[in-house]
Amino acid sequence: MTRTQFERLVWEAVESLPQFFKDRLQNVMIVIEDRPDPPDDTLLGLYHGVPLPERSVFSEQIQPDVIYIFQKNIEAIAGGDTDEIRRQIRITVIHEIGHYFGLDEDQLAVLEDEADESAAR
Repeated sequence: MTRTQFERLVWEAVESLPQFFKDRLQNVMIVIEDRPDPPDDTLLGLYHGVPLPERSVFSEQIQPDVIYIFQKNIEAIAGGDTDEIRRQIRITVIHEIGHYFGLDEDQLAVLEDEADESAAR
């Protein structure tokens, strides 16, 4: 899959988020890279920043938070199937945005399950 095709799927996933989440995303970049550094074949995405609940008026949050999406790892886990790549991207985007909102792993698992169910419809 080309980078452009992959990017379209990432933006599809972002656009599919509930408006509640999209309205509250501020100062967040989504970066697509081939693989993480150092290499980790199991890592599909990564949130780098300060989650919203941990911020205060005294925080100096100038730099944007960054969500990394790792194209080659997602393609590998999806076995090259476009529908599965789309599904994995959506789940990964939701997971990493959940970190931005300060959700814990149990809450993220619920969101991922809901995303997976809605993608299957």
